[in-house]
Amino acid sequence: MSSHLYVALLHHPVHDRQGHIVTTSITNMDVHDISRTARTFGVRRFYVVHPIPGLRSLAERIVEHWRSGYGSRYNPSRHEALGRVEVEHDLDHAIAAVEQDCGKMPRLIATTARERPGAIGYDELARHLASGEDAWLLLFGTGYGMSDEVFDRCEAHLEPVRGVDGYNHLSVRSAAAVILDRLTRAI
Repeated sequence: MSSHLYVALLHHPVHDRQGHIVTTSITNMDVHDISRTARTFGVRRFYVVHPIPGLRSLAERIVEHWRSGYGSRYNPSRHEALGRVEVEHDLDHAIAAVEQDCGKMPRLIATTARERPGAIGYDELARHLASGEDAWLLLFGTGYGMSDEVFDRCEAHLEPVRGVDGYNHLSVRSAAAVILDRLTRAI
């Protein structure tokens, strides 16, 4: 996988079931599982993006437990995975963090469970990643998906993960694992 691939999990602005813009809660399982997936597939950094200070603090405490607390000694592989997690206030801060980390402004790619016109395939994105020329920030949304405001900022969006009979409601951590696996296999 490209050394310039980054992942962000957005908790705002996202949709709720009725289509309203909301802020979702941070879940411990998303932080753990997506960080482990990111480490497995060579993602350089995983950004947990949340606008509420108290929930950012919760995410930071989870991460620090595994980076330097008892968890770092108890489970060294979890320590390694959580070492790639950064907690940011909003998408702009995550973009700035990527630019500071690698010296390049990232190209934004959205993910979605919904069919949207103009989606690019995994093979196409994998070719871009393999070139190593650009930094890429792959965006995952919580709730019922990212707002149009976020999609409008993205250069492209990936085709959705499709099941066998039309059912399509994976957890974001499962979708991240499937998508990163597909991108790796397509290289």
